[in-house]
Amino acid sequence: MDSTFQFVIPTLMGVESVVSHELKKLGLPQVRAENGRVLCTGGLADIPRINLNLRTGARLLLALGTFPARSFEELFQGALALPWEEFIPREGKFPVKGYSINSQLYAVSACQSILKKAVAQRLGRAYGMENLPETGAVYQIQFSIMKDQVTLMLDTSGESLYKRGYRAQGVAAPLRETLAAALVALSHYRGRDPFCDPFCGSGTIPIEAALIARNRAPGLNRSFAAQRWGWLPSGLWANAVDEALDKEFHGKYEIWGGDIDPAAVELARHNAQLAEVDDVVRFEVADATRFHWGGLHGRVVTNPPYGERLMEKAEAEALYRAFGKAMDKLPDTWQVCVLSSHTEFERAFGRQATKKRKLYNGMLKCDLFMYYR
Repeated sequence: MDSTFQFVIPTLMGVESVVSHELKKLGLPQVRAENGRVLCTGGLADIPRINLNLRTGARLLLALGTFPARSFEELFQGALALPWEEFIPREGKFPVKGYSINSQLYAVSACQSILKKAVAQRLGRAYGMENLPETGAVYQIQFSIMKDQVTLMLDTSGESLYKRGYRAQGVAAPLRETLAAALVALSHYRGRDPFCDPFCGSGTIPIEAALIARNRAPGLNRSFAAQRWGWLPSGLWANAVDEALDKEFHGKYEIWGGDIDPAAVELARHNAQLAEVDDVVRFEVADATRFHWGGLHGRVVTNPPYGERLMEKAEAEALYRAFGKAMDKLPDTWQVCVLSSHTEFERAFGRQATKKRKLYNGMLKCDLFMYYR
């Protein structure tokens, strides 16, 4: 088995540069950002390292091959030529899923069927079996077809990396952990100044800020698909966990989350306990429109209601207006970052953003409005 692999990390649109920065900090070579994904190379030991440590990527895919295909026959032969038996054992389950964009082969379900047959034929020949049992560990095959170029991959993560294991349930309109971590990263928070989220909901943004402040790997409390793969030595996972724990910080931090809903605050406290950061983040029932904080320096990073599902737009604008007045009382040295899909946010808030960044909360197009001097 080749000791150097091509990795593909799908991302939310707009956070590709954040993911690239994370991978470079982990020491991964040949990092390259594309629309909606980041590529890099690495070895076997990097599979657990990336899964455990990556905060803002969606999952870690191991690319096995890339080839052109404009017909089902070309797709079948291209898949058949790859050494699947080096990765999938005779009992392994190998479901197939993927997508096609701007390609001759646009029928995704048909592509799934063709690829499944090709892989089954290759494995059947390798193991001398007509029918494979598929009773073992899962080796999820992912495919992407972009402009007639096929990339076939194995999903090493299993459940998406945003599922850290600390949020069993959420309140309405939850923010994915990966996006919350990206918001914190884009605010350049490093644990030094006070960090506040006045619309904390179930606590995702403050919890991710606490994980970043402590340099705690976000994947320590969950499992990954590749942990059950026989060709990936289990010792590599233990080494990656030891490395992550050695890099943790244990300082004192000022991280706060507030919400007007007492049930949300209780849930946020529970989630912080599960994330093992309840000793560094504090949650309180509080009205964001009356937010105030002592100290010359700090930052607010928050995700208020948009006026899409939870509130009417007029109500959202009234909330933004009152929140903007509360922010005006902060010293100019504070930084404020607000994620919203509302097209009239700046007008309602009362100030034009110093900088705006386009992001997506799920399928919802948003802007991160950044205020600083």
